[in-house]
Amino acid sequence: MVNILKKELNMSFDEAVSKVEDTLVKHGFTVLMTKSLDEIFKIKLGIDNHPRYTTILACGAKLAKMAIDASLDVGLVFPCSFVVYEENDKIIVSHASIMKMADELGLASHESMVPVIKTASEYVHLVWDDL
Repeated sequence: MVNILKKELNMSFDEAVSKVEDTLVKHGFTVLMTKSLDEIFKIKLGIDNHPRYTTILACGAKLAKMAIDASLDVGLVFPCSFVVYEENDKIIVSHASIMKMADELGLASHESMVPVIKTASEYVHLVWDDL
């Protein structure tokens, strides 16, 4: 079962986004993109008052290589995604394991995904514990 990691950060929204980005880089991930969805909603939909919501997409090269070696189809759920959002005056960061998703979707054999999931979990928990 895919578990969702979720925690409150006691800092401003912008500080939280920077903290997630910096922590990912510190632990060997490459930040591919950071996108403010509330800004997109404002520009494309004219919504001015949507709570802040930012997606941070990151790649752990070693993890990506392990996953693609298990099955080329695992790339369908790439990259790792973290979200930072406002909820009830709190700043929340959340993450779900794409490697567990790939396993549950049957994109690769369970046996080939076990070491990938284990390694990915170790990497993500280093990041998570640092937030």
